Amino acid sequence: MNKDPYRYFRVEARELLEKLGSGVLELERSGAAAETVARLLRLAHTLKGAARVVRQREIAESAHSLEDLLQPHRQGGGALPGAGVAELLRLLDAMRGRLAALDEPQAVVPSAAPAGGAPSSQPPSAAAAPGAPEDQADSLRVEVDDLDVLLARSAEAGVRLGALGKEANALDRLRRVATTLAEAVGQVRPGGNGTRASPAARALGFAETLRTELQRLQRTLADGIEAVERDVGAVREAAEQMRLLPASTLLPGLERALRDAAQATGREVRFESAGGEHRLDAHVLGAVRDALLHVVRNAVGHGIELPEARRAARKPPAGRVELRVERRGPRVAFVCSDDGRGLDLEAIRRAAVRARAVAEPEAASCGPDELVRLLLRGGLSTAEAVTEVSGRGVGLDVLRETAAQLNAQVAVRSEPGRGTEFELVVPVSLSSVPTLLADTGAAVAAIPLDAVRCTLRVADAEIARSADGDTLVFEGKGIPFLPLAHALGRPAPAARSRAWSAVVVQAAAGVAALGVERLLGTANVVVRPLPALVDPQPVVGAVALDGEGNPQLVLDPDGLVRAAAQGEGPRDARSPAPRPPVLIVDDSLTTRMLEQGILESAGYAVDLATSGEEALAKARQRPYSLFIVDVEMPGMNGFEFIQSTRADAELRKTPALLVTSLAGEADRRRGLQAGASAYIAKSEFDQGQLLETIRGLIG
Repeated sequence: MNKDPYRYFRVEARELLEKLGSGVLELERSGAAAETVARLLRLAHTLKGAARVVRQREIAESAHSLEDLLQPHRQGGGALPGAGVAELLRLLDAMRGRLAALDEPQAVVPSAAPAGGAPSSQPPSAAAAPGAPEDQADSLRVEVDDLDVLLARSAEAGVRLGALGKEANALDRLRRVATTLAEAVGQVRPGGNGTRASPAARALGFAETLRTELQRLQRTLADGIEAVERDVGAVREAAEQMRLLPASTLLPGLERALRDAAQATGREVRFESAGGEHRLDAHVLGAVRDALLHVVRNAVGHGIELPEARRAARKPPAGRVELRVERRGPRVAFVCSDDGRGLDLEAIRRAAVRARAVAEPEAASCGPDELVRLLLRGGLSTAEAVTEVSGRGVGLDVLRETAAQLNAQVAVRSEPGRGTEFELVVPVSLSSVPTLLADTGAAVAAIPLDAVRCTLRVADAEIARSADGDTLVFEGKGIPFLPLAHALGRPAPAARSRAWSAVVVQAAAGVAALGVERLLGTANVVVRPLPALVDPQPVVGAVALDGEGNPQLVLDPDGLVRAAAQGEGPRDARSPAPRPPVLIVDDSLTTRMLEQGILESAGYAVDLATSGEEALAKARQRPYSLFIVDVEMPGMNGFEFIQSTRADAELRKTPALLVTSLAGEADRRRGLQAGASAYIAKSEFDQGQLLETIRGLIG
């Protein structure tokens, strides 16, 4: 049963309210055209019907009132009175507020009863189909969170398929055994009188049948795995595309914010837009929307002049604010420009002195570019008084914080008397990032491709060494050079006679070259935030998963450039300390990723296994210093794995640590009786405790 009966209604209602809001603003601009009014009536009717299905009486009544206001204008003609537009917008705001209350999972939402009945306090049955009949057949709406779950599940499925493919190789070994058996049996001459097959002949027949069936099964399984891998990849790609929304979804809200700001300040402003068809990740659009809302309000509060001042300056009385959306390779630029007075540089200078961002003598010598940088630093306002639109100096703070959050670039251009232009350049997606894969010699890491200027082959003799760090010449200038392994806190190869592969990275912090063992090509990776329990490294921005489910570092370009400039990392790598090998056995992707990140950051070498059976096979191939084992796994569980290792003369020497969600005292006793050296409940999991326990077991 669906525990959230409003989930589909919320999606549909948000979409309908956005379209209604955009349509009402169109009525205000262009008059009550018959086709526009008819479209809005259909949207209001659809929303009313959907609200009644899920028993949201207030939203249904507001939609009905909206229909009543629009009905007299159904035949079109003339502009809506200002009071009529204001009332339509008020009704839309009321419905948005009511819809926002439904986003609270514990919210108590009064409901309307069916006609003739008493009000009901219960939400509608999950079997009820929210939405109007006219849309259900041809429209399927999903929420971004649902798509994130689908992406995570498809990634997990890909990992499991990779493991299954490895297991399928066992069939090839069995087929070879069957072939050897058939050949051995075939060398034995059949005995008997010929009227009846001898035991050797029958064995030969069985061996041949076994070999044939294993060969057929291997081929069928390999073909099936390959087909399912293609299908899972297609599902993942489709889900990623579905997460991308057109930039046009921002426009109604921005136009409404612009209209309200203009009315509050007595200005006339026209909103224009272009490029709304470009698509971006929903999370990126959400952050961009918050920043652009402040930018368009600032355009009104600080840029567009009052009608009288514009006439005196020989400008049209109505100002213009334009938002252009442009695709630039893997990124998208939002360019918001106005035709107002431009930045008041003297007011910025005075505000910077008032805020003590710069001393008065220094402020007097600041040029336009330096004043713009001071403005973007945040906390400055050039407004003479606090109003609903401006005066607190937080608008550009939001823009700056958004840029930092999205690893975006911000630029400001202004011309006195002609206007101002703000440019925000953001990645298309925060989840799928094109990267360059580099092998550091100790690990494979991903560098965002849009930060890569070029790659070079650099002889060791070309690197200038000093106490302050290493540099090399790039485009006629010296730039910092650092082995990427050093940036990750790991030893790089000793002094070398052959050339480095170097990646030149450009970020807001500057330009630097990172030395790597080899380049592995490009790949689009689905990034995930670092687990909360992992101590962040300045050069690491996120993690991704490789084809086998192992975590892969996605590096932060700014962190890399700063690390290279500071010459961070070990300087002498000639005698790297051996890293104790640890085998993590857990069928949970999240737990494997978390534990591997913690252990590798602490200097351990880590191997992974997704089952007890796979772990036993790996343990017999190489020695480990420690087993870290989950209990609840398909097939052999953690208790059984430990019992198997304790029964083995070699494996019993390796201590085993149980990390499990089973927190009961009986489970703890059972684990220790099975032979575990220590026991940690996941509910009590702590990075410090884990590392302290491991150090106590193996040092």
